[in-house]
Amino acid sequence: MPHPVAIHFRETDLEALAAVPGRIALLHEPGGKLSPAARRLDKAMRGALARAVESPAFARLKPGESLDLAWPAGLVAEAVQVVALPRRCPVDQARKAGAVIGKALGAAGAVVLAERHPMAADISFGLALRAYDFGAHKTGEAKTFGAVDFMVAEPEAVAARARPLAALAEGVFFTRDLVNEPANVLTTDDFAARLAAMHELGLEVEILDEAELQALGMNALLAVGQGSDSPSKVVVMQWKGGAADEPPLALIGKGVVFDTGGISIKPAAGMEEMTMDMGGAGVVAGVMRTLALRGARANVVGVVGLVENMPDGRAQRPGDVVRSMKGDTIEVINTDAEGRLVLADVLWYAQDRFKPAAMIDLATLTGAIIIGLGHENAGVFANDDTLAEGILKAAAAEGEGAWRMPLQAAYDGQIKSRIADVKNTGGRPAGAITAARFLARFVPEGMAWAHIDIAGVALPPSETDLAPKGASGWGVMTLDRLVRDRFEAD
Repeated sequence: MPHPVAIHFRETDLEALAAVPGRIALLHEPGGKLSPAARRLDKAMRGALARAVESPAFARLKPGESLDLAWPAGLVAEAVQVVALPRRCPVDQARKAGAVIGKALGAAGAVVLAERHPMAADISFGLALRAYDFGAHKTGEAKTFGAVDFMVAEPEAVAARARPLAALAEGVFFTRDLVNEPANVLTTDDFAARLAAMHELGLEVEILDEAELQALGMNALLAVGQGSDSPSKVVVMQWKGGAADEPPLALIGKGVVFDTGGISIKPAAGMEEMTMDMGGAGVVAGVMRTLALRGARANVVGVVGLVENMPDGRAQRPGDVVRSMKGDTIEVINTDAEGRLVLADVLWYAQDRFKPAAMIDLATLTGAIIIGLGHENAGVFANDDTLAEGILKAAAAEGEGAWRMPLQAAYDGQIKSRIADVKNTGGRPAGAITAARFLARFVPEGMAWAHIDIAGVALPPSETDLAPKGASGWGVMTLDRLVRDRFEAD
């Protein structure tokens, strides 16, 4: 999958600036002196640039914010965008500065004067993430982006630092595209086919069909999809970049391509957003793509359960009892608490087959996590402090919000069933926590495991610093960082 925008790094060419047709973006440290290239621009603009950076308006800008000088005299460019950014700045500021350039990018492209800025690679990454538009289903309205030239002092060195970030951007774009797709396009068959195509990147991909899932005893997962014409599937993706005897990190994703709620049907208002209920599987897919593209020196397996939750004469009912792959029986109190049924079987399958070093599942699991954390943070539940700390540290380093939630056994009483081993929902109180406690039953003793509820961050209601409105791709950057920090060979 190509970048939405082509980014190139080259040496600063002062002579070419006057003829740039698109935008010229300039990174300027508030209170600092104009760079040589900026002084050349200022001369062509008859002092307008110097006046702008000395103005009260520029002084009020926060790092990463910008002001535009439109149709500047003496230049062909449609605008000179002056971005406030110190030379010494944290990664999130550098990426935000790039994103503000990416947000303004159009078909004419841009030149970014980064010269000797040490964060040029991260600036380019932020630009790429924000220059994204899901226009696959717009007739004649899809946004196009021209190429971007970064003028830097050492283009080869900056390009080398940007290369793994470009792989990471492609993983984020893959996740966003999957989450943004409508359910009549992204069926379970289509989803599986897109994942199978990643074998070209070096991933080993297997698709388990319903007959194989039934033979494995994945009755909880199959029960969710039995009311749909789309066949349920489990897709296994393996990246073997580490030592042959090194146990893998297992990433597990909920992939409900559309969730009506089943017989416990959801209200009509807002149901169209349930195309994003495969967000956990989308994140796992994006991470696996990134690892393959950058050649990660780690063993990682991604396992996603793909189903559609529909109401029809074959659909499971409230009150049904199903037997999971583990052997536990589950009383289905609410068919809209379906994601945990999918994850229960996939978690057990992943630990049974791969004996992983740790497991992390991701799911748009509960509305309760949105009530608790809003759209700023994903909820992190873990049975292992080291794994939890690693996830939270990685999320903070990448600027993705995450917050650890409680996971005490004291909540288990809410999911105790009268007629089965467990029931699939404990009601409204602590709904996100009881969902996590349900999943904990399907993680064997001694296995390091974390559950990340991304219901609030997968499809936020407004744009973010690094993404337009729509799918955010939350989690790809965090998990890639976790792999690099904790699981990748030195």
